[in-house]
Amino acid sequence: MVDQKKIEAAVRLLLEGIGEDPKRDGLAETPERIARMYGELFGGMDEDVGCHLSKRFIADHQEMVLEKDIVFYSMCEHHLMPFYGKAHVAYIPDGYVVGLSKLARTVESYARRLQIQERLTGQIADAVMENLRPQGVMVMLEAEHMCMTMRGVKKPGSHTITVAARGIFREKPELQNQFLSCVGREG
Repeated sequence: MVDQKKIEAAVRLLLEGIGEDPKRDGLAETPERIARMYGELFGGMDEDVGCHLSKRFIADHQEMVLEKDIVFYSMCEHHLMPFYGKAHVAYIPDGYVVGLSKLARTVESYARRLQIQERLTGQIADAVMENLRPQGVMVMLEAEHMCMTMRGVKKPGSHTITVAARGIFREKPELQNQFLSCVGREG
């Protein structure tokens, strides 16, 4: 859980550090606003992600289930700047399926933490494997990082793609190719 008072104090110091007056009219309430915003942005830090995937339904389905284009927003732990994009999550059921919204909630829970994209991709895949116990799972994240857009190399529009494959997706390249075809990235 975020500590509102510590965040407010830190924002006041930051404003002073960049030469601003934290008491001036436009900034007087900024520390409180930032503290509330951080509570929202980092709300996933205290969430038990397994709860989203715990309600399963018996299903005879043995083919790929894919939820694609799940929009997510996260914060880079290196620069405290946003990165955002789309997640694609697929799994091959092994007797059970989960409500599709639960895959999106899993993505959101992990995204609402300080992150790096590589870890986020693996955490989503591992959570689906551990909680749903499918034959396999594959996750792809496509994201734009503001630390590359606004500062440093300044390359707006560049996207980073990360992929995690577990179970049967590691063993069968044809499943990987099917996944890539479904998300519009030919394998």
